[in-house]
Amino acid sequence: MTDEDNRILPAAGGRVQCLPGKKEALENCGFCIHCREFRVGGKFVKSPSLAYCTKCRVTERVDFTRVTAVKCADRQGEGFHSITSIIS
Repeated sequence: MTDEDNRILPAAGGRVQCLPGKKEALENCGFCIHCREFRVGGKFVKSPSLAYCTKCRVTERVDFTRVTAVKCADRQGEGFHSITSIIS
C-alpha cells in the first residue's frame, strides 16, 4: 500500500472517527494494524503499532495529547483491529 492509499483522519479530544458512528481512543490506534502514522506538531511520526513490522521496526513513543491526525491504512472498513491478536 502506498502513502496515497492511506486515509488521514482528524483527531480531536484524544479520539479519532475510525468508522461512521465509531470513535476510537488515540491510544488504541497505537495498537491497531491499520495505523501507520500520527501527525504531531505538524509532522507525521510512525505508529508504535509498527514496532512488530519486520520492515519498519519503529520503537519511538508518541505523545497522544498532541496528535491532530492519524494516517490509517484501513480501506476495507474493518475499523480497530489490535496487533495483539497477531503477535500473541
